Amino acid sequence: MNDSPQQRHDDAAPGPSGRRVRNPVGAHVPVAGGLAAVGLSYARELGAEAVQVFVANPRGWATPTGNPREDERFREHCAAEGVPAYVHAPYLINFGSHTPATAERSVASLRHSLRRGRDIGALGVVVHTGSATGGRERSVALAQVRELVRPLLAELTRDDDPWLLLEPTAGQGASLCSLAEDLGPYLDALDRHPRVGVCLDTCHAFAAGHDLAEPGGAKALLDEIVDVAGPGRLRLIHANDSQDVVGAHKDRHENIGAGHIGAEAFGELFGHPATDGVPLVIETPGGTAGHRADVARLKGLRARRPC
Repeated sequence: MNDSPQQRHDDAAPGPSGRRVRNPVGAHVPVAGGLAAVGLSYARELGAEAVQVFVANPRGWATPTGNPREDERFREHCAAEGVPAYVHAPYLINFGSHTPATAERSVASLRHSLRRGRDIGALGVVVHTGSATGGRERSVALAQVRELVRPLLAELTRDDDPWLLLEPTAGQGASLCSLAEDLGPYLDALDRHPRVGVCLDTCHAFAAGHDLAEPGGAKALLDEIVDVAGPGRLRLIHANDSQDVVGAHKDRHENIGAGHIGAEAFGELFGHPATDGVPLVIETPGGTAGHRADVARLKGLRARRPC
């Protein structure tokens, strides 16, 4: 395993023409009916340059096997077209849970997502950072995160294994990681493993209290992520506007420019050194038409920034 957190994303971001795209813009795509048959068709319809998928029911514990033919078609297309792919692990995963059954199922679920991610050529698997349930101290919950996740990281021994990407939450309840400053203790609990990165969700960050709507707000957040997590840890951005005001601790996504964050903040994301080579993936409402408009909006904001 030769990757380091400082390695940039140049190899992951060539476009169909072979020319490097500083920030591929894409979407979370539906895959019911086939990763390649449905997911890639939807991505083409949107003009997506990057894709994110579920490989299991996001609200369940099932760990289904994949379809080898669909996996191969998906992997080969993404490689040939220079489309970086990512997996989002199920929402139920919580390594800070005080319930033994939830903790055990979280391990099995994330192991499944990591292995399926390798099968389909995904560069990373996104997992929510969870919460300290049962009224326990954060330090106790983080110790459990370490106990449960470190063995999974030890299994990432192949060059084609995906990164584990930590996605801070909107700050609801006893969240273990929502603000940028929370990434430090979380990464420390995992010994800052070289295959652990960060997935920034703009709606989550805004809901947690980072005011991206303020001029320079996106730059300030990205600066802090680099300071706390280290260079090269940011590997993916979930580009979502917010239906709610800053600090509301509500995870309700809105279309780009139609929410309280506003389009200009997303434009700022394209100009920061920490986002060089980092894909932006939307998880917004609106169906095909709304998704197509959001992808086009982000591409337009990207075009306004120097390469």
